[in-house]
Parts: sequence; structure tokens; C-alpha cells
Amino acid sequence: MSVIRAQSYTSRVFRAFVLALLLGGAAASAAELLPVEDAKAIRAVIADQLDAFARDDAKHAFSLATTGIRERFGTPEVFMDMVRSGYPVVYRPKSVQFEEPALLGGEVIQPVRMTDADGGAWIALYPMERQPDGAWRINGCRLVKLQAQRV
Repeated sequence: MSVIRAQSYTSRVFRAFVLALLLGGAAASAAELLPVEDAKAIRAVIADQLDAFARDDAKHAFSLATTGIRERFGTPEVFMDMVRSGYPVVYRPKSVQFEEPALLGGEVIQPVRMTDADGGAWIALYPMERQPDGAWRINGCRLVKLQAQRV
């Protein structure tokens, strides 16, 4: 599959997942398949990273990402600069609400609703990866701005 086709497929799957999540969860719920301890551990890792961002602790925030993410950005400072400039709602959320984890193509995804400093609503999707030692690490973040609907 070409890179463009792969990106297009990934985008379609991502949009379908977000739509399913917003419509009440046509995506496979991980709650039934994921032990409660794992769901708690996943939330704790994400909350720990958000706390590290709030304290500008680039080293700790970086340590909670997978090896692939760390290799991609190289240093904690480059990673923190990317989050600060490209993901301001993740860097400084006004509010955070964890949803139930979901499975998408065999991957655990942790949806997190966030509000930015201006009151804008977002959903952050965190693909999670279990490490050989059993720990969970963050393998990226996809953001979708939620639009207000008029009734």
C-alpha cells in the first residue's frame, strides 16, 4: 500500500472511530476486554504525562512515550517544543475527562475529552502500547476539535 493510500486509510479509520465514539460507541469497547488494572494504568500514564506538561518537565513527559516516539523526536526538549506548539490543549488543558478505552484494529485507544483555554472542546485519542515489562506507554495523540451543534 502506498504512503498516500495508507494515510488515507488511516484517516478514514480515525474519522470512523471518532464518529462511533461520539455516537455512543460502535467501536469495540475495551472495557469488556481490558482488565480494570490495565485501564487504570493507561489513564495514570496519560494523567502523569499531562501533569509533566503542566510542570514543564520535558524529561518525564518524554519518558512516558514509546520508544518509537522517543526515537522520532530525539530529545525531551524537541518533544516538549512540539507539544507546546502543535498540541496546546494537551500542553495546558483547562479540563480533562477520560472516556472508556476502546479497541481499534487490535490497538488500545484511550479517548480523553479536553477543554482548551478558550473553552473549545476537543477529543484526544491516545494509542497505547504495552511494553515488554508490562508497563503502558503513549504511542502518539490524535486531536479532533469538537464543533458545537445548534438545535
